[in-house]
Amino acid sequence: MTVASSVKQCLATLKGLEAGFSEFALKSQSNDAKRIFHDCMMETRGIIADLEKRIGQLELEEPQYKGF
Repeated sequence: MTVASSVKQCLATLKGLEAGFSEFALKSQSNDAKRIFHDCMMETRGIIADLEKRIGQLELEEPQYKGF
């Protein structure tokens, strides 16, 4: 597995986690739990944004990885 493939797989996993945190925030009965899950979702969203930038850099540096 190439570095680009590993990074993109990590990105997909993080997007799944973000969706899970969002779902838990919506379904939680406790306001504290809602807040915690929302905070986790927002933190994960920031990491996703950073990783997407890094993938863009990888694709510019190594065009053969574009679209993998």
